[in-house]
Amino acid sequence: MNKELANMIDHTALKPDTTQKQVEKLCEEAREFNFASVCVNPTWVTLAAEMLKGAEAKVCTVIGFPLGATTTETKSFETKDAIEKGATEVDMVINIAELKAGNDDYIVDDIKAVVEAAKGKALVKVIIETCLLTDEEKKRACELAVKAGTDYVKTSTGFSTGGATVEDIKLMSETVGPNIGVKASGGVRDLEGAQAMIDAGATRIGASAGVKIVQGETADTDY
Repeated sequence: MNKELANMIDHTALKPDTTQKQVEKLCEEAREFNFASVCVNPTWVTLAAEMLKGAEAKVCTVIGFPLGATTTETKSFETKDAIEKGATEVDMVINIAELKAGNDDYIVDDIKAVVEAAKGKALVKVIIETCLLTDEEKKRACELAVKAGTDYVKTSTGFSTGGATVEDIKLMSETVGPNIGVKASGGVRDLEGAQAMIDAGATRIGASAGVKIVQGETADTDY
Protein backbone atom coordinates (compact mmCIF):
# COMPACT_ATOMS: atom_id res chain seq x y z
CA MET A 1 0.00 0.00 0.00
CA ASN A 2 1.17 3.52 -0.83
CA LYS A 3 0.81 5.36 2.51
CA GLU A 4 2.02 8.69 1.15
CA LEU A 5 -0.59 8.57 -1.57
CA ALA A 6 -3.30 7.51 0.89
CA ASN A 7 -2.58 10.67 2.90
CA MET A 8 -3.51 12.70 -0.20
CA ILE A 9 -6.88 11.05 -0.88
CA ASP A 10 -10.29 12.36 0.14
CA HIS A 11 -12.20 9.04 0.36
CA THR A 12 -15.53 9.99 -1.15
CA ALA A 13 -19.18 8.90 -1.13
CA LEU A 14 -21.52 11.60 -2.44
CA LYS A 15 -24.17 9.73 -4.41
CA PRO A 16 -27.75 10.56 -3.37
CA ASP A 17 -28.48 6.90 -2.58
CA THR A 18 -25.42 6.39 -0.35
CA THR A 19 -26.57 4.44 2.72
CA GLN A 20 -25.51 4.60 6.35
CA LYS A 21 -23.73 1.26 5.99
CA GLN A 22 -21.73 2.61 3.06
CA VAL A 23 -20.73 5.70 5.06
CA GLU A 24 -19.71 3.51 7.98
CA LYS A 25 -17.57 1.39 5.64
CA LEU A 26 -16.06 4.55 4.17
CA CYS A 27 -15.01 5.70 7.63
CA GLU A 28 -13.63 2.29 8.57
CA GLU A 29 -11.53 2.29 5.41
CA ALA A 30 -10.36 5.84 6.12
CA ARG A 31 -9.09 4.69 9.52
CA GLU A 32 -7.45 1.58 8.08
CA PHE A 33 -5.67 3.30 5.19
CA ASN A 34 -5.11 6.73 6.79
CA PHE A 35 -6.79 8.68 4.04
CA ALA A 36 -6.67 12.48 4.27
CA SER A 37 -10.42 12.66 4.82
CA VAL A 38 -13.79 11.15 4.12
CA CYS A 39 -15.94 13.37 1.93
CA VAL A 40 -19.65 12.89 2.57
CA ASN A 41 -22.89 14.76 2.08
CA PRO A 42 -23.87 17.05 4.98
CA THR A 43 -26.46 14.63 6.33
CA TRP A 44 -23.66 12.17 7.19
CA VAL A 45 -21.24 14.60 8.87
CA THR A 46 -22.34 13.79 12.42
CA LEU A 47 -21.94 10.05 11.86
CA ALA A 48 -18.56 10.46 10.17
CA ALA A 49 -17.29 12.73 12.96
CA GLU A 50 -18.30 10.16 15.58
CA MET A 51 -16.67 7.30 13.70
CA LEU A 52 -13.42 9.18 13.04
CA LYS A 53 -12.79 10.47 16.56
CA GLY A 54 -9.06 10.10 17.21
CA ALA A 55 -8.33 9.11 13.61
CA GLU A 56 -5.91 10.84 11.24
CA ALA A 57 -8.63 11.18 8.61
CA LYS A 58 -10.65 14.40 8.68
CA VAL A 59 -14.33 14.91 7.97
CA CYS A 60 -15.00 16.75 4.72
CA THR A 61 -18.39 17.77 3.36
CA VAL A 62 -19.82 19.66 0.40
CA ILE A 63 -21.47 23.08 0.26
CA GLY A 64 -23.87 24.32 -2.45
CA PHE A 65 -23.48 20.90 -3.98
CA PRO A 66 -23.58 19.92 -6.78
CA LEU A 67 -24.83 22.94 -8.78
CA GLY A 68 -23.36 25.89 -6.87
CA ALA A 69 -26.60 27.77 -7.46
CA THR A 70 -27.76 28.20 -3.87
CA THR A 71 -27.53 31.69 -2.38
CA THR A 72 -24.45 32.99 -0.63
CA GLU A 73 -26.41 33.14 2.61
CA THR A 74 -27.35 29.48 2.26
CA LYS A 75 -23.75 28.47 1.60
CA SER A 76 -22.62 30.37 4.68
CA PHE A 77 -25.26 28.68 6.83
CA GLU A 78 -24.44 25.25 5.41
CA THR A 79 -20.79 25.81 6.27
CA LYS A 80 -21.49 26.84 9.86
CA ASP A 81 -23.93 23.95 10.33
CA ALA A 82 -21.46 21.41 8.94
CA ILE A 83 -18.67 22.66 11.18
CA GLU A 84 -20.91 22.51 14.24
CA LYS A 85 -21.64 18.89 13.37
CA GLY A 86 -17.94 17.99 13.06
CA ALA A 87 -16.67 18.87 9.58
CA THR A 88 -13.14 20.24 9.41
CA GLU A 89 -12.97 20.58 5.62
CA VAL A 90 -15.63 21.98 3.26
CA ASP A 91 -15.74 21.74 -0.54
CA MET A 92 -17.96 24.50 -1.96
CA VAL A 93 -19.23 24.90 -5.52
CA ILE A 94 -18.94 28.31 -7.14
CA ASN A 95 -21.90 29.96 -8.85
CA ILE A 96 -21.00 28.94 -12.39
CA ALA A 97 -23.56 31.18 -14.08
CA GLU A 98 -22.24 34.26 -12.29
CA LEU A 99 -18.68 33.38 -13.31
CA LYS A 100 -19.71 33.01 -16.94
CA ALA A 101 -21.55 36.34 -16.76
CA GLY A 102 -18.34 38.04 -15.65
CA ASN A 103 -19.67 38.94 -12.20
CA ASP A 104 -16.33 38.60 -10.47
CA ASP A 105 -17.34 40.52 -7.35
CA TYR A 106 -20.21 38.09 -6.80
CA ILE A 107 -17.86 35.11 -7.06
CA VAL A 108 -15.39 36.60 -4.60
CA ASP A 109 -18.13 37.51 -2.11
CA ASP A 110 -19.74 34.07 -2.46
CA ILE A 111 -16.49 32.27 -1.71
CA LYS A 112 -15.48 34.74 0.98
CA ALA A 113 -18.72 34.09 2.88
CA VAL A 114 -17.76 30.42 3.16
CA VAL A 115 -14.14 31.23 3.98
CA GLU A 116 -15.24 33.53 6.79
CA ALA A 117 -17.74 31.00 8.13
CA ALA A 118 -14.98 28.38 8.19
CA LYS A 119 -12.16 30.60 9.42
CA GLY A 120 -10.02 28.88 12.04
CA LYS A 121 -12.30 25.83 12.01
CA ALA A 122 -12.17 24.20 8.59
CA LEU A 123 -10.21 24.16 5.35
CA VAL A 124 -12.05 25.47 2.30
CA LYS A 125 -11.81 23.93 -1.17
CA VAL A 126 -13.49 25.74 -4.06
CA ILE A 127 -14.99 23.55 -6.80
CA ILE A 128 -14.90 25.37 -10.14
CA GLU A 129 -16.46 22.59 -12.31
CA THR A 130 -13.81 22.68 -15.04
CA CYS A 131 -15.85 20.71 -17.58
CA LEU A 132 -18.24 23.66 -17.93
CA LEU A 133 -15.56 26.35 -18.30
CA THR A 134 -13.20 27.67 -20.95
CA ASP A 135 -9.51 27.83 -20.07
CA GLU A 136 -9.86 31.58 -19.49
CA GLU A 137 -12.78 30.97 -17.15
CA LYS A 138 -10.84 28.28 -15.28
CA LYS A 139 -7.96 30.68 -14.71
CA ARG A 140 -10.28 33.47 -13.64
CA ALA A 141 -12.17 31.17 -11.26
CA CYS A 142 -8.89 30.12 -9.65
CA GLU A 143 -7.68 33.70 -9.34
CA LEU A 144 -10.95 34.79 -7.73
CA ALA A 145 -10.86 31.84 -5.33
CA VAL A 146 -7.36 32.81 -4.22
CA LYS A 147 -8.45 36.42 -3.84
CA ALA A 148 -11.32 35.26 -1.62
CA GLY A 149 -8.97 33.33 0.67
CA THR A 150 -9.51 29.69 -0.25
CA ASP A 151 -7.12 26.94 0.84
CA TYR A 152 -7.64 24.78 -2.26
CA VAL A 153 -9.16 24.88 -5.72
CA LYS A 154 -10.88 21.71 -6.93
CA THR A 155 -11.71 20.57 -10.44
CA SER A 156 -15.10 18.94 -10.28
CA THR A 157 -18.18 17.77 -8.43
CA GLY A 158 -18.18 14.46 -10.29
CA PHE A 159 -21.82 15.08 -11.17
CA SER A 160 -21.50 17.17 -14.35
CA THR A 161 -20.28 16.37 -17.85
CA GLY A 162 -16.69 15.50 -16.97
CA GLY A 163 -14.07 15.22 -14.24
CA ALA A 164 -10.44 16.06 -13.66
CA THR A 165 -7.89 16.12 -16.48
CA VAL A 166 -4.13 16.42 -16.34
CA GLU A 167 -4.32 19.56 -18.48
CA ASP A 168 -6.74 21.25 -16.06
CA ILE A 169 -4.62 20.35 -13.06
CA LYS A 170 -1.55 21.88 -14.73
CA LEU A 171 -3.50 25.04 -15.57
CA MET A 172 -4.96 25.37 -12.08
CA SER A 173 -1.65 24.67 -10.36
CA GLU A 174 0.17 27.24 -12.46
CA THR A 175 -2.57 29.79 -11.82
CA VAL A 176 -2.80 29.50 -8.02
CA GLY A 177 0.90 29.00 -7.31
CA PRO A 178 2.60 26.89 -4.65
CA ASN A 179 0.75 28.14 -1.58
CA ILE A 180 -2.76 26.98 -2.58
CA GLY A 181 -3.71 23.32 -2.82
CA VAL A 182 -5.18 21.74 -5.97
CA LYS A 183 -7.66 18.87 -5.72
CA ALA A 184 -8.33 16.54 -8.64
CA SER A 185 -11.75 14.92 -8.45
CA GLY A 186 -13.92 12.98 -10.86
CA GLY A 187 -12.50 10.26 -13.07
CA VAL A 188 -9.56 9.10 -10.92
CA ARG A 189 -9.96 5.33 -10.76
CA ASP A 190 -6.49 3.82 -10.42
CA LEU A 191 -2.93 4.37 -9.22
CA GLU A 192 -1.68 5.45 -12.64
CA GLY A 193 -4.41 8.07 -12.95
CA ALA A 194 -3.81 9.38 -9.44
CA GLN A 195 -0.06 9.62 -10.03
CA ALA A 196 -0.60 11.51 -13.29
CA MET A 197 -2.69 14.08 -11.42
CA ILE A 198 -0.05 14.44 -8.72
CA ASP A 199 2.71 14.83 -11.31
CA ALA A 200 0.64 17.61 -12.90
CA GLY A 201 0.37 19.48 -9.59
CA ALA A 202 -2.51 17.96 -7.61
CA THR A 203 -2.04 17.94 -3.85
CA ARG A 204 -5.30 16.11 -3.10
CA ILE A 205 -7.25 13.44 -4.94
CA GLY A 206 -11.01 13.09 -4.51
CA ALA A 207 -12.22 9.58 -5.30
CA SER A 208 -14.53 6.83 -4.14
CA ALA A 209 -11.91 4.40 -5.45
CA GLY A 210 -9.37 5.25 -2.75
CA VAL A 211 -8.86 1.69 -1.54
CA LYS A 212 -8.33 0.29 -5.04
CA ILE A 213 -6.03 3.20 -5.94
CA VAL A 214 -3.65 2.59 -3.02
CA GLN A 215 -3.77 -1.16 -3.65
CA GLY A 216 -2.84 -0.70 -7.30
CA GLU A 217 -6.18 -1.90 -8.66
CA THR A 218 -8.73 -0.26 -10.98
CA ALA A 219 -12.25 0.72 -9.93
CA ASP A 220 -15.34 0.58 -12.10
CA THR A 221 -16.45 4.02 -10.92
CA ASP A 222 -14.82 7.01 -9.27
CA TYR A 223 -17.85 8.60 -7.53
